[in-house]
Amino acid sequence: MVENALEIRGLNKSFGALKVICNFDLSIPTGARHAIIGPNGAGKTTLFNLVTGWVRPTSGTVLVHGQPLEMKSPQAIVRAGFARSFQRNMLMEGLTVLENLRLACQAFSASRWQMFQRASGCPDVVKKAKSIAERLELDNVLTRLVRELSYGQKRQLEVAIALCAEPRILLMDEPAAGTSPSERKQLIALIRGLSSDLTLLLVDHDMDVVFELCGQITVLSYGKVLASGDRETVSNNPSVREAYLGKHARDRQPQAASENSAVH
Repeated sequence: MVENALEIRGLNKSFGALKVICNFDLSIPTGARHAIIGPNGAGKTTLFNLVTGWVRPTSGTVLVHGQPLEMKSPQAIVRAGFARSFQRNMLMEGLTVLENLRLACQAFSASRWQMFQRASGCPDVVKKAKSIAERLELDNVLTRLVRELSYGQKRQLEVAIALCAEPRILLMDEPAAGTSPSERKQLIALIRGLSSDLTLLLVDHDMDVVFELCGQITVLSYGKVLASGDRETVSNNPSVREAYLGKHARDRQPQAASENSAVH
């Protein structure tokens, strides 16, 4: 029996009288690729913030490989095996690709002082940074400043930085947002090529990305689960069709998703 990497039980979050997440349950087996979709305001980002400790839940439990995360700081949650990539660019534009990766590796180190060491004093960290760059096909731009990269390369670097934490669970917030079709295709291929032991939880509006990367999908509507299941089950759900995939979704198959379709 495959162990669940992530379990969310009865998660609720209210801001005053406004209920943002309502009795949310989710179980993701180790190595699974799961997507959360829904329109703006559905509660997707709030859910990520709850899971990663940036926001405290009103009630409910989050478990990582069976261990509860209640009242842990975001830093402690990273040490528990989480990493997260953001929709916004969080890179240091004035540093090189290698410097961004090296600093990320140092920041995620178990040693609290390693962050302040020079590159010459931590050759193992530099080696690790270069290895991660190679996995994301960034080894040919290590010495380039981040501001000189293409937008697609910046998105690749954001994924690489998340991997510096050596996560067991990777949360990705619209990793391909703003990329060109060719950049999106390359990024999808790189993400699909990540370790099969890495559990992926993805938020995205682009259904092509969702269908390419994830075997299971949960649809959020005003903080509640509207539908959950495999791609065929979700795409054939009448409520999902009307609310999120559009009235013409019945003519669209997951395997033949069009380039321009998206959930809004």
